[in-house]
Amino acid sequence: MSKFDDVVGKCAAQMDKLGIKYDADLLRKVAKGLGPSIYNKDSSTVSCSDQSELDRVKANYLIKKLGLADSPELDAAVKEVCEKMGSSTRNKYRPNFYYLLMEKFGKQDVYA
Repeated sequence: MSKFDDVVGKCAAQMDKLGIKYDADLLRKVAKGLGPSIYNKDSSTVSCSDQSELDRVKANYLIKKLGLADSPELDAAVKEVCEKMGSSTRNKYRPNFYYLLMEKFGKQDVYA
């Protein structure tokens, strides 16, 4: 099993544990799109208590990658995903976090 498969496996296990339905192929594409950041302990997760990190998610993923216009709706979506993943989920894996945002805005075609 490759290192990439290990990471995707952890992400899938977390989605299953949270009871969130997902498309496994699409989750793999989101993870692949994140490049080497998924292997680094710090960058592989999203900290909902760090506002500067949430701002980076908004700027670099929602606006740049998904092509959304900056609006309060983006901040609300990030907050919603934090709540959906729950405060008891200490390590919110970045591929899962981004997958939920992509799904919320119906931007699956970005990974087609």
